[in-house]
Amino acid sequence: MALEIMVTTPAIRNLIREEKLHQIYSAMQAGHKFGMQTMNQSLVDLINKRRITREEGLNRSTLPEELEQLLKSAPPGGPGAAPAAPAAGGTASPFGRR
Repeated sequence: MALEIMVTTPAIRNLIREEKLHQIYSAMQAGHKFGMQTMNQSLVDLINKRRITREEGLNRSTLPEELEQLLKSAPPGGPGAAPAAPAAGGTASPFGRR
């Protein structure tokens, strides 16, 4: 399952309070140390672990150009790369853990 995770850090709270919603995505990109990840970061991880194909990731991404850039900068196989797992049917929830 690919998912986005946003943790309500003081920086995120401040962006919401000041109605700077357009900056939240950038904060999520940089917030890995707080457990945050964007959908594209999640898709890169799944592609590197060979859980989904590159084409499937690009089809599911709302920002495929950014995904391509992330894939170019990610090492082949990536950390934790594993053999391909069979794809499961059904749809994943767009909501992450709270």
